[in-house]
Amino acid sequence: MSVPVDFSKIPSPAYVLEERLLKRNLELIRSVQERSGASIILALKGFSMYRMFPLVKEYLSGATASSLNEARLIVEEMGCLAHSYCPAYKEEEFNEMMEYSSHLTFNSLSQYELYKDRVLHHREKISMGLRINPEYAEVETDMYNPAIRGSRLGITRNLLGDTLPEGIEGLHSHTLCENDSYVLERTLVHIEEKFGDLLHQVKWLNLGGGHLMTRAGYDHEHLIGLIGRLRKKYNIEVILEPGSAIAWETGFLRSKVLDIVDSLGVKVAILDTSFAAHMPDTLEMPYKPKVWGADPEALPGKHVYRLGGMTCLAGDYMSEYSFDAPLQVGDTLVFNDMIHYTMVKTTTFNGVGLPAIGIIRENGEFELLKSFGYETFKDRI
Repeated sequence: MSVPVDFSKIPSPAYVLEERLLKRNLELIRSVQERSGASIILALKGFSMYRMFPLVKEYLSGATASSLNEARLIVEEMGCLAHSYCPAYKEEEFNEMMEYSSHLTFNSLSQYELYKDRVLHHREKISMGLRINPEYAEVETDMYNPAIRGSRLGITRNLLGDTLPEGIEGLHSHTLCENDSYVLERTLVHIEEKFGDLLHQVKWLNLGGGHLMTRAGYDHEHLIGLIGRLRKKYNIEVILEPGSAIAWETGFLRSKVLDIVDSLGVKVAILDTSFAAHMPDTLEMPYKPKVWGADPEALPGKHVYRLGGMTCLAGDYMSEYSFDAPLQVGDTLVFNDMIHYTMVKTTTFNGVGLPAIGIIRENGEFELLKSFGYETFKDRI
């Protein structure tokens, strides 16, 4: 954060996007898109803040959906058809899914066989693809690794013949998770080794998400070179659908200290937000979020606190943070980089209210976009 924030105008808790930071990311990604010739599209699983879709559309080539709801949101709020992929499509939703999609990727050959005739005879042309599993990923946490043994995501090479099924125009691989271009390069070795002959039979290759090109130090020229080589060698369109990269470091979660308790010498600051309900990736990944003005460890001579969420889940906390001054009830605590993924994974566990959503416009003014109350909780159960 390089500009002061007037927290008196921002409710707590609240997710707050900074418009200028989102534009900065989009400008960088558009530059990569233009110089590489790739099609870079927004993955709604990582950023579904639809009030910003008109802005995103100015910079990117579209969006990708992993459900009927996401596909419909893309059509309604971005005004384009979706690149759609689901691990399995629901029969009663599939016709509607086709209406919202320009591309449909199947996770298995059985799903392809079930729905191919509908797609081939649809009144509008839909490009069909298959998700492949190259059986290689550099993801340390199994929960986020789609290439582990027994993965349900993607088709392994042993299940495909020498010729792709009728109507298949693309292949889709997604095994990256907030990685750099060198992980992609090593992954491509396995994709080409196993599926290179089939790449000569398709029109496009979707390399999924996990391309964290807006993180400091990312080698954009290397990525551009990789894409250029693929396009030339196989004469295909290359599609990337980054999730985190779009909204990486573009905003924060504002929270407030409700109470401070001493538990056998451990000071705990209880907040009006929840790690389990509002920041689930911090417990699932896990990772320790940055807090403005705090060190993410216990330091001698500092005021050390465990930060506790407001649900009754015993593990709804994050340890330990050090502050220069003692925390007081009513103090504001700000968790950095909480716009990608975090916002779309919230729950109302324990009936805890969802954080409000707002935006700091380029002129510095705060605009409250949405707030949530009892009806939101009631409608979800």
